[in-house]
Amino acid sequence: MGGLVRVLQILDKDDPQRPYYEGLFKKMAAKLVTLQKADGYWPASLLDQDPGTPPESSGTAFFTYAFAWGVDNGLLDRKAYEPAAIRGWAALQRAVQKDGMLGWVQQVGDRPDSVAAEETQFYGSGAYLLAGTAMYDLSQKRRRS
Repeated sequence: MGGLVRVLQILDKDDPQRPYYEGLFKKMAAKLVTLQKADGYWPASLLDQDPGTPPESSGTAFFTYAFAWGVDNGLLDRKAYEPAAIRGWAALQRAVQKDGMLGWVQQVGDRPDSVAAEETQFYGSGAYLLAGTAMYDLSQKRRRS
């Protein structure tokens, strides 16, 4: 989802491939919004809906970024996706550890894995910053309207 946002940001509005990427973005968002857990996180393994599944912050950050950007840019319905972005952002705030590191970041690998509060990766921090920037942009536009 984060990659699709970046593609859509650079793709010309009149590019013949743009409808394909916008459609893919909307289709993925429609499924992902149904997979968000009650605590605001998305699970490391997206179809794992066990309430006891530990938080995972990197995927949550990328999805929060995509939802906030999509709403802010008119691709996603505000009523359906802004609340999910807000819940995701609140979850991410809880993932910041006392030392300032973003915890609950799944380690780099080829499949979903368990994660712990003290686990972090640089890419998780980058995803967090993307989410924060998109949430800020969304809040500023909302404040002006």
